[in-house]
Amino acid sequence: MQDPLFPDEHDGGLPVARRPVRAEPRVNAGSAKVTPNVGPQPPDAAHIELAVALPALARLGTSSWNYPGWNGLVWDGDYPESQLSKHGLQAYARHPLFRTVSLDRAFYRPLTASQYAAYAAQVSDDFRFMVKAPALVTDATVRGEKGQAVQPNPAFLSAELAVQEFVQPALQGLQHKLGVLVFQISPLPTGLHARLPELLQKLAAMLHALPSLTAQAPDAVIAVEVRDPVWLTPEFASVLRQSGATYCLGLHAKMPPIEGQLPLLRALWPGPLVCRWNLHRMHGAYGYEDAAKLYMPYAKLVDVDLETRTTLAKVVNATTKAGYNAYVTINNKAEGCAPLSVAALAGEMRVQLTS
Repeated sequence: MQDPLFPDEHDGGLPVARRPVRAEPRVNAGSAKVTPNVGPQPPDAAHIELAVALPALARLGTSSWNYPGWNGLVWDGDYPESQLSKHGLQAYARHPLFRTVSLDRAFYRPLTASQYAAYAAQVSDDFRFMVKAPALVTDATVRGEKGQAVQPNPAFLSAELAVQEFVQPALQGLQHKLGVLVFQISPLPTGLHARLPELLQKLAAMLHALPSLTAQAPDAVIAVEVRDPVWLTPEFASVLRQSGATYCLGLHAKMPPIEGQLPLLRALWPGPLVCRWNLHRMHGAYGYEDAAKLYMPYAKLVDVDLETRTTLAKVVNATTKAGYNAYVTINNKAEGCAPLSVAALAGEMRVQLTS
């Protein structure tokens, strides 16, 4: 029997609901027409069996989908990145194990309601999107073309812009297919570390100003991800709890390993899980580009992280057993190939559930 991860976790939790998996196309009959010019890889029987065995509340997926190297894993052929970016989502969503995806492009430029609606039209009713808030709201600095800090961002944690440029269009376009709105707060300039109490007040004000998602998106949750360990305090947990938001478990070399972030999850327990597994720790805090060069074309696992995978599987299983949704997306830079990482995580979840 696994040791409990959370204070009141025990064997008497809710029964684990399984989900049926369909191999046919998963697009609403009444949706807008989508040109099906990217074919999905025929589903692997082992993946279908694995998907059926997983808890219905567990939603696994990847960060974006526009990778030609996934040929034979997700796509049925060799497609250019531009074609996959525009037309690959429908094929991606037919993979038995993919029930969510992270719309990372929203971080770089706010998307419109019609853009979100176009994405929603390409997936089934069961699919849920994880969406990153625009840097316009979540980055304390205005950055140049090469990512360098240019000046302080006057719109940092602006409640008005968060609602107008992010929450409202995402909710209007995705409707019930919205799963998570992620406010990923970029690394802070060193000078702001000493002003954390002030930033927490500003964060609290923004979160409390956000509209309720429940009526239009019953499964949706607000999550905050950070890239500075200085945020991981009881005061931060209190801000999240009081606003009804949760913590996004950010597995990135800028942050402590997963075990070091579990105390914050325990402080918010019980509740939904949001996790973005972004980068293998071996590459260091600034090794994202190095990992990209090493792992391209993202067609195989290169640096397997069994420790993170095993602990994450325990957290997902504990969350779903308690009756809450678990949203997990994995980046290619985590182990080398996000689809294979998803399959490996799902396999570890099943092993734990049956042990």
